[in-house]
Amino acid sequence: MKDEPRKNGPTVRRKLFMAGVGFFILVMLVTSFFGKKGYMDINRARKSCRALEAELLGLEEQKKKLELEIRELETDPGAVEKEAREKLWLMRPDEKVIVTKGR
Repeated sequence: MKDEPRKNGPTVRRKLFMAGVGFFILVMLVTSFFGKKGYMDINRARKSCRALEAELLGLEEQKKKLELEIRELETDPGAVEKEAREKLWLMRPDEKVIVTKGR
């Protein structure tokens, strides 16, 4: 009777081992997908990076426009007068300003 192999022993161990390996693989998959530095986190960071790059392009464009306006104001006296009239509502002493109701 001692020479007879147990039929339940190796299969139960094997099942436990396979269940453990399966659980380990499942935990690794869930962690790599949802965990810190996982797929979702990396995807969120990529979206954020694209949004910041788009914002940077917009700011660079705005900077170019402002630099052009600065150069124009430094070189053209007419541009200075135009800005003073439009933004500061300044006028010459001999002028009269008529304000109309806006639409």
